[in-house]
Amino acid sequence: MGQPTPATDDGWWRSAVIYQVYVRSFADGDGDGTGDLAGVRARLPYLAELGVDALWFNPWYRSPMKDGGYDVADYRAIDPAFGTLAEAEKLIAEARELGIRTIVDIVPNHVSDQHPWFRAALAGGPERELFHFRPGRGDHGELPPNDWTSEFGGPAWTRLPDGDWYLHLFAPEQPDLNWAHPAVRQEHEDILRFWFDRGVAGVRIDSAALLAKDPGLPDFTEGRDPHPYVDRDELHDVYRAWRAVADEYGAVFVGEVWLPDTERFARYLRPDELHTAFNFSFMTCPWDAARLRRSIDDTLAEHAPVDAPATWVLCNHDVTRTVTRYGRADTGFDFATKAFGTPTDLALGTRRARAAGLLSLALPGAVYVYQGEELGLPEADIPLDRIEDPMHARSGGTDPGRDGCRVPLPWAADEPHAGFGGEPWLPQPDGWAAYAADRQAEDPASMLSLYRAAIRSRPEFGDGPLTWLPAPDGVLAFARADALCVVNLADTPVDLPAHSALLLASGPLDTAGRLPADTAVWLRS
Repeated sequence: MGQPTPATDDGWWRSAVIYQVYVRSFADGDGDGTGDLAGVRARLPYLAELGVDALWFNPWYRSPMKDGGYDVADYRAIDPAFGTLAEAEKLIAEARELGIRTIVDIVPNHVSDQHPWFRAALAGGPERELFHFRPGRGDHGELPPNDWTSEFGGPAWTRLPDGDWYLHLFAPEQPDLNWAHPAVRQEHEDILRFWFDRGVAGVRIDSAALLAKDPGLPDFTEGRDPHPYVDRDELHDVYRAWRAVADEYGAVFVGEVWLPDTERFARYLRPDELHTAFNFSFMTCPWDAARLRRSIDDTLAEHAPVDAPATWVLCNHDVTRTVTRYGRADTGFDFATKAFGTPTDLALGTRRARAAGLLSLALPGAVYVYQGEELGLPEADIPLDRIEDPMHARSGGTDPGRDGCRVPLPWAADEPHAGFGGEPWLPQPDGWAAYAADRQAEDPASMLSLYRAAIRSRPEFGDGPLTWLPAPDGVLAFARADALCVVNLADTPVDLPAHSALLLASGPLDTAGRLPADTAVWLRS
């Protein structure tokens, strides 16, 4: 492979619309029921017409798929179910020709138990130092080394036949790496260069605040400061080294950083660390005007001191889809709301999701759109015998897991499997074809048409800051440049502010020209 021209950092990421591609469920190019790179390449014209600036790919690397690809066995190879490295290089290049950059996912906290390092560690090699192996507690080492619990439920330790235990903050098939070891740091810097050399414009960092561990691996005590494995100070040296690599290529980072402390969060966005980090407070906020405004204000305030752009996202591959979430009586973020059979008003959820789409796209910063959100897809109920997400099994069946937002996309209403390809790896619900992209493309009132129009019109808001406007209770109204955004979260219609033109509306105005409940508009001042 010849050396490509490195990506240039012209600040595109500060206001980009970035589309999240969960490859396994996007489009199946070879008819085997699994989405693949051929399917993505065939749909690049669709993505270009949507108007997105970049694609973020969930892990596409060789993996046993015990956690949807977040158990990586080889970072330098594409999983055969998705294609080949040569196809990935073609996809990166073809997307770039259409003006679309590529962001790949890096999972630095852990690898697959099939990774060569871990297999060598199990065989007793020096690679054991690259992980966290410890003897157990108790008279015979029968108890885990500490009381940490897995993010997926159950203990964070698994015992091996030789009596030692190894740490995994996620599934047992995902052993945590020892980031105090220089070989771990060097390997990941080499992985970054590998993908930057192939024209990748950025990297999304999974579980970015979990890498560093207290070397003593102490028991978790509520309120312990510093935390034994979340947001430890030594982690920032890792990201400073990564930033130096990215700066050579003009590449950018977005971190998955879940932290309640806004000051600690902002430290990751200092000029010599990450460029951006996901803003989860907005995504997890209920459909409530006061709480959304507070989330927006807090987000902008915490980014301002480090001159980092905010990111806005309504949904991703780990979260109940927006239409379903907003169609529930309790629209706050709570994994318990994913319980089987929770009633949802999809008509209400769709109205709110349309309005929320206009709200997020009008805010200053970058916006991430999870695949299928532009089609208004609801969360799907997956039959118990078809659930693959390890969260379901690790919870003892009490959590349905995340597969409901990962159902393969519907592309063509009149084709088998709604045009996805072969019989999908996750079952598509009855009526899924009604959401098909080809049908929505012909309907000017569809969710797809709304997203296309909004992304096309987004430059009306310019690059400037946000100014809140006077508005009734339950209404959000703000100006940027010469454009206004008004969102009615109240129960009754409201009058629009003075304006010279209606640019876009998430739904029709009432007969008196007022903005109905659960509706948003963009106006020219």
